[in-house]
Amino acid sequence: MLEIKGLNKRYGSKPALENICLSFGPGEIVGLFGENGAGKTTLMKCVLGFLRYDGSVRLDGEPISRKNIARLSFATCEHSFFPDVTAKFHAEFFAEHFGTFRQKRFEGLMEFFGLPDNKPIKTFSTGQQNQFEVILALCQGADYILMDEPFAGNDVFNREDFYKVLAGILEPNETVILSTHLIEEVSNFVSRTVLIHEGKIIGDASADELEEKGLSLIDYVKQTYNYRADRVARAIEEISGSEQQ
Repeated sequence: MLEIKGLNKRYGSKPALENICLSFGPGEIVGLFGENGAGKTTLMKCVLGFLRYDGSVRLDGEPISRKNIARLSFATCEHSFFPDVTAKFHAEFFAEHFGTFRQKRFEGLMEFFGLPDNKPIKTFSTGQQNQFEVILALCQGADYILMDEPFAGNDVFNREDFYKVLAGILEPNETVILSTHLIEEVSNFVSRTVLIHEGKIIGDASADELEEKGLSLIDYVKQTYNYRADRVARAIEEISGSEQQ
């Protein structure tokens, strides 16, 4: 169990996260949704220990430290690979440092994305680099896999096919926490939705709970965020009116 209790983070005098309390169990596929600047990336970086914060983050009752950090992996569009070396080198490096490294999964995902294993990662396109970042996170052998906008620069077909592959290869003990703006694309993939707004958790519901209420994922998001359906029409009316004056 990954438990976050009373987590607060400030940048100077500005609060970035306020009293975050969440827990994630084995086998969950969690969608972490929120507008730009809501605190999604900051929350993930706090969990991983990349940022200082107040509060606690514990994994099976223990604080995150060198002893258990390998049970967490991170795929970020900021990238964490070594750009000057090959995919094959990465696999050898990970296998040496992570006893749980999934070599067979690595080879299968490399083939799925059609990525070469003998070229420096810096020669990959942006989309391919993001794919490789995700592959490393999935193959490290971690129990909790955090993904922050992992598929920027990838076409819709690659993304849709990957979600299907991911759902098929995850083992019961693996938990994915996925931050993305592509809500409708992952609506049939995530088993739980967590909504964050201005640094606070404002929604947390399982797919079963939404089904019982007769709500689609996008409807739940709009309802929770008090989305105004007339927002676009009002903007057009105001802009058109001001231009005619």
